[in-house]
Amino acid sequence: MKRIATLLIFSIITLLSWNISAQESPVKWTFKTVKVNDSVAELQCLATIDNGWHFYSQTKDAKCIEIPATFTFTPDAKYKRIGKVQEPKAQEEYDDLFDCTSRFFTKAVTFRQRVQVLDDQPFTIKGKVEGQACIDGRCTPVEQKFSFDIAGYHPSKGEAAPAQSDAGVSEDTVTRAEITPTDTPADEPAPAEKEKSLWGYFWGAVFGGLIGLLMPCVFPMIPMTVSFFSKEGHKGKRDALLYGFFIVLIFILFGLVLSAIFGADMGNILSTHWIPNILFAVIFLIFAFSLLGYFEITLPSSWVNGSAKRQRQGGIAGIFFMALTLVLVSFSCTLPIAGAVALNAAGGTFLKPIIGMLGFSLGIAVPFTFFALFPGLLKKLPKSGGWMNTLKVILAFVELAFALKFINVPDQTYHWGILDREVYLAFWIVLFSLLGLYLLGKIRFPLDDDYPVQKSWFRFSLSIFVFAFVVYMIPGMFGAPLKAISGWLPPMTTQDFDISNIVRTESGNSTYQLDEEPLYADKLEIPFGIKGYFDYDQALRVAKKEGKPVFLDFTGHGCTNCRNVENAVWIDPEVRRIFAEEVIVATLYADDKVIQIPESEGLVDADGDPITTLGGKNRLIEQTKYHENSQPCYFVVDPDGNILSGPTYYERDKDKYIKFLRKGIDAYSRKVGKN
Repeated sequence: MKRIATLLIFSIITLLSWNISAQESPVKWTFKTVKVNDSVAELQCLATIDNGWHFYSQTKDAKCIEIPATFTFTPDAKYKRIGKVQEPKAQEEYDDLFDCTSRFFTKAVTFRQRVQVLDDQPFTIKGKVEGQACIDGRCTPVEQKFSFDIAGYHPSKGEAAPAQSDAGVSEDTVTRAEITPTDTPADEPAPAEKEKSLWGYFWGAVFGGLIGLLMPCVFPMIPMTVSFFSKEGHKGKRDALLYGFFIVLIFILFGLVLSAIFGADMGNILSTHWIPNILFAVIFLIFAFSLLGYFEITLPSSWVNGSAKRQRQGGIAGIFFMALTLVLVSFSCTLPIAGAVALNAAGGTFLKPIIGMLGFSLGIAVPFTFFALFPGLLKKLPKSGGWMNTLKVILAFVELAFALKFINVPDQTYHWGILDREVYLAFWIVLFSLLGLYLLGKIRFPLDDDYPVQKSWFRFSLSIFVFAFVVYMIPGMFGAPLKAISGWLPPMTTQDFDISNIVRTESGNSTYQLDEEPLYADKLEIPFGIKGYFDYDQALRVAKKEGKPVFLDFTGHGCTNCRNVENAVWIDPEVRRIFAEEVIVATLYADDKVIQIPESEGLVDADGDPITTLGGKNRLIEQTKYHENSQPCYFVVDPDGNILSGPTYYERDKDKYIKFLRKGIDAYSRKVGKN
């Protein structure tokens, strides 16, 4: 039983670790062909493994649970494999928990496959290698396509294929010199902001669960459920803990399903493509109007009745179905909140939907369990009433406001020009003004009672904060940065009337003249009057002319954190002075799907397909040259593209950001001085 439980936990951990969409793989691959004789080639797959990581062997003990390495070759009549893929002797480590021996490699390893060439014309052997790499209990999948060019062979001579030793070769025969070096690695580790972002998302999901607990279809179930467990004595308390655990488990399973659908490779598509974003916006609108009381979202009654019937069978299974019944019954109230948590995770890593559902379920399950353990505290709970519907309406307006965010992403990515910053702010100002009027009792919705507003000090106080927020947004219509919410708004470059930009221009703060007319400047712009380029090659070319380093800004139209950094840091006069006088600014949009690049650039992706858009080119540069795949991501590089400082990511501290810029600029000065 212990082994089964551990296996389940390991499987969940493995799934949780399947989040490499925004990170570089810990295993780097180099592939080369070695000629054995005129009809036999040896295909060598050289793997470089990051320090501390280990990559599992092809051979696996049946009792162990790691994922072994596998090599898949695309069938072709022009060759045939001679035996299996050979590998050197692997390191071994006994696992007493599973009573098995794990086999793995560290640092570097070469896998070898000999093939009999059957055609004297040049051709290519393609395939992929898959496996798993782990470090300190954290695992990540490894997948890499490969291709080997076969040319100069003469199978007609009929030479015998040399035998390939099953023992393989010694690990010592693999030298570091064999491995093709990659580009200069970044000199700074990934910052803690990514981890903080996940923690912030987790606690936000917990808060969402607590709000869901206050919904009319959930809150009244607390005393009813708790009284059931309280009658069971000590066993009832044990069952209450199981009940809370099953609530969490059900929501986590939902998160796993979302991760399988929305995780890893789908992250970038979901976060930028117009179809999922418009779909999410429509879902938010449906949720909002449901919360306002115009209609109700419900599951088929047969689902709820079937679950309720099974809970009467008792035992652990009965408790599970009791938890499932709660989840199903609460569907109509909690789905808008759970949906908001889940959809907010759709553009993130594989972990986000699972973390979101874990936090949301804890927000619901922990209070149920807590009151079951301490039933005397039930007397202090507020009674159900009209305040619950007020909460639903407030959430409905929040849902309507955030639906605009999903429309804004494709609007910027595809250059539709529907939601300029003023238009977006106008919608938010109207929505929150209506919410304020509702709190004052000037507007009522279908489920509202004739509630005497003057008796509710809380609603009156809340209306003050809502109208204060409306007043705060009004200057944004004239170009105020609105730092507190800048990440949720369209970029400042979409602002038609920016009085602050007019003042900066007239005061002579932007005197730098560009050496070349920036490519794609008719569709792209850098905020706050900053001048720069939108094409990587053009920026490097200008930097060589002017003898300056290049500031690389990998950004996105739909990047919330990019807008936050720009409004918190780039607006600073010293930062803008550095941009104007000491570096060449290159703002590279990684999600642009409209701007076409010339066919003459001849760029292709990993599958050999041509890259035609500016966003595709910038993603290729970021991933292959700088081994990053996240936005925002900032570097300072020399005119040849070599890293001087960075990467840095979501940094809103002006002093730290300037320190990062100065580090790169000073490194370039020293480099030029030596030459």
